[in-house]
Amino acid sequence: MAFKRQVDRLPIIPANARVHNATCHYCIVGCGYKAYTWPVNQQGTFAENWSGQDLSKQQPMETDAWYAPSMYNVVHQDGRPVHLVLKPDVDCVVNSGLGSVRGARMAENRRSDITGTQTQRLTEPMVWRYGTWQPTSWDDALDLVARVTARVIDKDDENDLYVSMFDHGGSAGGYENTWGTGKLYFGSMKVKHCRIHNRPAYNSEVHSTRDMGVDELNYCYEDYQLTDTIMLVGTNPMECQTNLFLNHMVKGMQNGAKVVIVDPRRTVTVDACEQVASAENVLHLQIASGSDLALFNTLFTYIADQGWVDADFIAKSTFQGDVAVAEDAAHPASLGSYEAARAACKMSLAEGAAVTGLTEAQIIQAAEWIAKPKDDGSRRKTVTGYEKGIIWGNDNYRVIGALVNIGLATGNIGRDGGGVCRLGGHQEGYFRPSDAHVGRPAPYIDQLIISGGGKVHHIWANDHYKTTLNAAEFKRVYNRRSNMVKEAMDARAGATREELVEAIVGAINAGGIFSVCVDIIHSQIGQAAHVILPAVESGEMNLTSMNGERRLRLVEKYMDAPGSAQPDCIIAARLANHMERVLREEGRAEYADQFKGFDWTTEEDAFMDGYNSGNPELTYERLRAAGNNGVQEPVKGYDNGILVGTKRLYEDGVFTRHGREDGKALFCMGAWRGLQAPGKAQQRANHRFLINNGRANLNWQNWFLDQKNDFVMDRLPVPFIQIHPDDMADLGLKPGDMVEVFNDVGATQALAYPEPTARRNETFMVFGAPNGAQGNVINAGTNELILPNYKQTWANIRKISDATPAAARVSFKSWEVEL
Repeated sequence: MAFKRQVDRLPIIPANARVHNATCHYCIVGCGYKAYTWPVNQQGTFAENWSGQDLSKQQPMETDAWYAPSMYNVVHQDGRPVHLVLKPDVDCVVNSGLGSVRGARMAENRRSDITGTQTQRLTEPMVWRYGTWQPTSWDDALDLVARVTARVIDKDDENDLYVSMFDHGGSAGGYENTWGTGKLYFGSMKVKHCRIHNRPAYNSEVHSTRDMGVDELNYCYEDYQLTDTIMLVGTNPMECQTNLFLNHMVKGMQNGAKVVIVDPRRTVTVDACEQVASAENVLHLQIASGSDLALFNTLFTYIADQGWVDADFIAKSTFQGDVAVAEDAAHPASLGSYEAARAACKMSLAEGAAVTGLTEAQIIQAAEWIAKPKDDGSRRKTVTGYEKGIIWGNDNYRVIGALVNIGLATGNIGRDGGGVCRLGGHQEGYFRPSDAHVGRPAPYIDQLIISGGGKVHHIWANDHYKTTLNAAEFKRVYNRRSNMVKEAMDARAGATREELVEAIVGAINAGGIFSVCVDIIHSQIGQAAHVILPAVESGEMNLTSMNGERRLRLVEKYMDAPGSAQPDCIIAARLANHMERVLREEGRAEYADQFKGFDWTTEEDAFMDGYNSGNPELTYERLRAAGNNGVQEPVKGYDNGILVGTKRLYEDGVFTRHGREDGKALFCMGAWRGLQAPGKAQQRANHRFLINNGRANLNWQNWFLDQKNDFVMDRLPVPFIQIHPDDMADLGLKPGDMVEVFNDVGATQALAYPEPTARRNETFMVFGAPNGAQGNVINAGTNELILPNYKQTWANIRKISDATPAAARVSFKSWEVEL
């Protein structure tokens, strides 16, 4: 973390610096940070400073009395320049002072007109005029959006308005912003043609576990330290949830926990676990891609056959009978009792080994580590974490259900040292009116747009060009349709507002689409937009969200937003105000009345209007007092000045996520059925290479800020594809060569990165990269509930150029290093 150009010394934080609570806004772990700010003409001294230590003396290795150059910047606060230091909070139980390579760069990734960082941030609204985007006022931009939107929708008929919006916490979400957008589109309107930021429909990534009665975030991080076995499925926490791994999983291994890792790819997590726990205590089940369901059903069958189940728990806390919920269009597998699931999912060791490519001995060993009683007869504690490898993989509903089956059968949900939880990407911050009107299965928005659906498209912190499947075709169609509107606007330059709206509507009716983009930077899909509205991110507003153990915190505003950028909730409110005004002007008073109730001036107003209405114990004042340890949801009360939370869910054995009155958990009856999404089996048969994808530790998600960060771009100037050296030799490739990845769907490119631990004919790319979108080669196939299968993708590879000068400075050493 010592890298930073042109920085050879840092100011000492003074003792009287302002201190703000902050939470890292990158991954779901939610590490606690402290934001220190003070005037630029001041600094502390060796003797008098924020740490209370004598800094003239050598500090011990584990001292908190330091910060790295990446944790420093100069920003504006209340209109004046101030020093900013964002450093890990040693008192936060989540990270205990640890900072990841992402979170510990938050300060240098703040917008600063003084140091020149992140100057690509959007600062003013822009409207397409005269062949380009022209800056304008909020009222002018929102008036155009409201007038065009009002022309294509009416009361109880909003089907021509398509909406793409985030559903997370993190940098752009939180309870304030999900409520603002949700109240607008699900409260004032009933928009059903909507999608979520990372998938092409408005749906849950974990329908089956919720249908079974089990919330996907049911444990606490401490359970990794209390368990006997850590099971990790389709996840790479050393890379993607770094401080959950280092501060909790490592401690569990040091306490004697064994580790079972299910992943077709050998990751840095496998390597790190072998170093911490020793190789004999780590079992890497390197399955054939997409065969997770066969493995889980085989494990479930073997564990049940051995009698290694919690019979008391099954009797008291799970459904008794046969089928409680029948398989139908909304439920890709039936749900019911343990015995019914055992019969439906039955799979022998031989069958499981044949499908997964594992040996029977490996499956038996995994079953023993998961469920075999200990020598004293006590039940084994197993905590399971899963993520995008199965969420965005083959047969989502049945796979996640099968994994939860194992947790339920062994009584490992609702107990200390247990839990079956998704590890997550962003933090969570979802609070919206009911989305039941959307339906299930939800509409497949990106395919509807490709086929000509939608007239107006509101986009909130989304970039379909990088985060969708069938991306190549989507981009071609979207560009064509949005350009139709741009040409119409260009042709009416100088027209009145009424004339311009008529021209836009005419182009829409001819097949065009009017695009409105709310974001913090000018995104790739934003290049096609007609109106661009600048938003703020964490630290530029007060923001509440919860992490992967449901720990709710308030990130306090510690700096000014760039230009006139606004919180998403305030943008939504102002858009609602303009919709109400325009509709009244048009004489549509009854419809206009639906847009009342958005008289917010601050994000706290949105919080109180939304989240507080359902959780009255929670206020900014109380959350501020709770600091970076916050409170674990659901909050049960407020006692003696302290918010009282819930350490882990279902300790009482009552399961409620499905809404059933009996409180009984359901098992999933999902039999193995091969590659389920349409076109996947054919793609596998016709192309040589598996094109796996995921996140990389250094950057995050779609590189939205990393594109302007020297530390990242010096290390990885272009996205990579990891390939076995023998495969590279077959293709005539040298490290750093540029390759084209292509199939019958589309093509993309990447930098060839040799990885000796990769399996032959299996590669790995970074998901969502701006100049190497893996979505270009993913076909349109989804599961029945429109969950994308990003993981099972096959393509061919060819060289397109020698290494570029940018690639020449890249180190191609293996990522497996000694900890």
